[in-house]
Amino acid sequence: MNPVSPFPRSGNWSELPPAAGAAVMATGIVSVAMHLAGYEAASLATLALACLLWLVLACDFGNRLFGERARFRAEADTPAALTAVAATTVLGTRLSLLGLQSLAAAMLLLAVVLWPLLLTAVVRHWRRRMPGAVFLVCVATQGLAVLAATLAVATDADWLAETALAAFCLGLLLYLEALLRFDFSHVLEGAGDHWVAGGALAISALAGSKLTASTVWTGAAHEALRTATLVTLALALAWYAVLMAAELLHRRPGYDIRRWASVFPLGMTAAACLSTAPAVEIGWLRPLGEVLLWIAVAAWLWTAAAFTRAWTRPEQPHPAA
Repeated sequence: MNPVSPFPRSGNWSELPPAAGAAVMATGIVSVAMHLAGYEAASLATLALACLLWLVLACDFGNRLFGERARFRAEADTPAALTAVAATTVLGTRLSLLGLQSLAAAMLLLAVVLWPLLLTAVVRHWRRRMPGAVFLVCVATQGLAVLAATLAVATDADWLAETALAAFCLGLLLYLEALLRFDFSHVLEGAGDHWVAGGALAISALAGSKLTASTVWTGAAHEALRTATLVTLALALAWYAVLMAAELLHRRPGYDIRRWASVFPLGMTAAACLSTAPAVEIGWLRPLGEVLLWIAVAAWLWTAAAFTRAWTRPEQPHPAA
């Protein structure tokens, strides 16, 4: 697996590794969570920033695909490449919540095209004792479920809800497979992407909440989705507690670009709580989600400031991960 550089070369966006896609994921989900919490102005501001970041990284993605094929093939084999799919679905979800359904549908189509190509490349190179980025196979798949379910509610498209359910179930299976390959020593030693172990369950809970809120599912199907949502959210919160405790016991204050992959699960867990609260009618999840949201915002601000300092400083060496 290619090493991840914690520092981009000064001022050169083309030197950013695929892991930089987590910055779009983190910014986009913070926007979604702020919207769910009712902070619309802040949500729109972070949405604008997420769109800008997505466009910059999309241009770089296209440049590597058509101009640097050898580099693209090497990077496409790594789990971090799936941030392209996850970032697109998170951004598309926020656009759908804004009422831009055609644009959100276009984002879903793009993600659907990228997903099998990148997922196949990543799975072919799976191995034992992998870092937390391995859980991006689940995150990318559940991102499709979240966006499809959101669009299904907005457009009354039952087939999209059924597609979202299929992606939700597949995402859970991929999570179990990734869990078997995860190197648990990264909980104490990881550079940031170890948080995706919990974030993958949080986005699964968000997908479940969107499906539970749909009128397509009634009776036993609705109750099964409600149970699955609560179980995945409970497991996500358990991971949150474990990972936060590990951060306090084994502090890693230095900046690494994989820290964006820590911010994303923080924001996703907040969004999952805020979305699940009305879907399953458990009121205390909303205040919990708001507390977690401000933790995510604080982490986002710290990471953004550290990234800016790293990007503008003189060129740094690229140590192996």
